[in-house]
Amino acid sequence: MKIMLITPAPPRSKAGNRATATRWAGFLRALGHTTDIVTSDSHRAKSAFSADVIIALHAWRSADAIAAAAEQRPDRPLIVALTGTDIYRFQHSHPQATLASMAYAHALIGLHDRVGADIPARFAGKLVVVRQSAIPLPESYSGPPRRQLRVLVAGHLRDEKDSLRAALAARDLPAASRIHVVNVGRAHNEQWAVAARAENDANPRFEWRGEIAHWRVRQLMAASHVMVMSSVMEGGANVVSEACAAGLAVIASDIPGNRGLLGDDYPGYYPAANTQALQALLERVEHEPTFLEALRAHCTALAPEFTPATERDALAHSLAVATNH
Repeated sequence: MKIMLITPAPPRSKAGNRATATRWAGFLRALGHTTDIVTSDSHRAKSAFSADVIIALHAWRSADAIAAAAEQRPDRPLIVALTGTDIYRFQHSHPQATLASMAYAHALIGLHDRVGADIPARFAGKLVVVRQSAIPLPESYSGPPRRQLRVLVAGHLRDEKDSLRAALAARDLPAASRIHVVNVGRAHNEQWAVAARAENDANPRFEWRGEIAHWRVRQLMAASHVMVMSSVMEGGANVVSEACAAGLAVIASDIPGNRGLLGDDYPGYYPAANTQALQALLERVEHEPTFLEALRAHCTALAPEFTPATERDALAHSLAVATNH
């Protein structure tokens, strides 16, 4: 089939939506389909006459293209992938467009196991969970430093990610602490850039490296002791999958998007946006080797759930659901 993937992220963007669209296009080509990736605000996205199937990422940001595709050919299979902001912000703040996109879809994709509980029950029957995948790190990558306990924060700096929470948690640690926070990711706007630079200057335990290539992020995963996933809303972050595939321990905010990937029994949660609780977990990681190892073992055990084959098969299932509507 000819499958068009629609994403709000432009070409060469390092945004998660673009990375997901590119990865899914590869899976679909491996399944024998022809694929095309277009941005949701382009003319091509709104005049997709030749596509046999539409897969649109982001119910709200791609809402106009979704509506145009559905009205143009109502019976053509249409799949909408739900992001964290779709589920936890826009279906409440912009319900008309967001819920319309869900209604137009013949299949919905959620990226973590708890999405079904967080969208209207009338859509549950067409929901398919597609966990984003990752591949193991090369054995040649060097491990973490001995003189530091390196804490990695990986993701663009923006409100939804609560990106400086780990830096704030590291500020008031005892002088003898070895904890050092490395944050990689592009600032979403100048306000975030100013805040990150100010924190970089004032906090000797914090280092903001800005946006770096994906292979360098993977190197940093190998060279870190623990990753902090501090989001206040999340649709099912690929960086969590990557940490599990890398055997990297995770400390995560207690939100549905993290629980839906790591499970309700995961021991490394803290209340979202709670600096003191995050600091306490970081201190446990530093001073209780058995706690750090328990986190690492739990993440490593989850790695088989995040393989490319698993993601490809789930994506194929979403196609089957949409084409059999």
